[in-house]
Amino acid sequence: MEWYFSVKRWISVQRLGTFKNKYRGERCFIVGNGPSLNKMDLSRLGNEYTFGLNRIYLMFTKLGFSTTFFVSVNPSVLEQCTEDISKLRIPKFLGWAGRKWVTFDNETCFLRSSDLMLDFSKDPVRCIHEGATVTYVAMQLAYYMGFKQVILVGVDHNFTTKGDPHKTVVATGDDPNHFDKNYFGKGFRWQLPDLETSERAYSLAREIYNFSGRNILDATKGGKLQVFPKVSFESLFQG
Repeated sequence: MEWYFSVKRWISVQRLGTFKNKYRGERCFIVGNGPSLNKMDLSRLGNEYTFGLNRIYLMFTKLGFSTTFFVSVNPSVLEQCTEDISKLRIPKFLGWAGRKWVTFDNETCFLRSSDLMLDFSKDPVRCIHEGATVTYVAMQLAYYMGFKQVILVGVDHNFTTKGDPHKTVVATGDDPNHFDKNYFGKGFRWQLPDLETSERAYSLAREIYNFSGRNILDATKGGKLQVFPKVSFESLFQG
């Protein structure tokens, strides 16, 4: 009930409303956090609309620019990275579950996650569905904003670290699963991935986009995800 009566909720609703169909017909990139990012010339994204996820800001200095938007809904990430996230001066879409740690500044919109993991929200003002991956949240936001085409990069869909899905573990050394060894580095608490649930969520997103005359493409270098049509990253900037 705190969500419904919170001032932060009402402000978030108003802020989210300003994004509805704002980018109708445009394309955007959802930038994952896989090691494949280190094999790409991401400077091409400097003039594109981009969604950055979780600790993508660790790459901002190397990129020379920030992503257009930032999305993070995992309470563990929000708790441990609150200082870094508070410094970001871009629109931030953050999980309500992390409200006790996150600074509610002028760039922040809180999102309430639904208990239904396998649904797709066309209106994140009401709720969003996590689908076991923040990438899925970004897809729902992109849909709400009106983007016609969404292109994935760095969504490797492959983890070296194995174990029970959603199990919380503490990293004991360098992170082999993301673009930076310090992403979930030594001492960081994180949840093991649920790739099966993510694939089902992605499949739903594909159907929703296609039914609406939009599409999601996968330009990840060597990614293991097989849900979306593959496309060469370089080909997207020709002509």
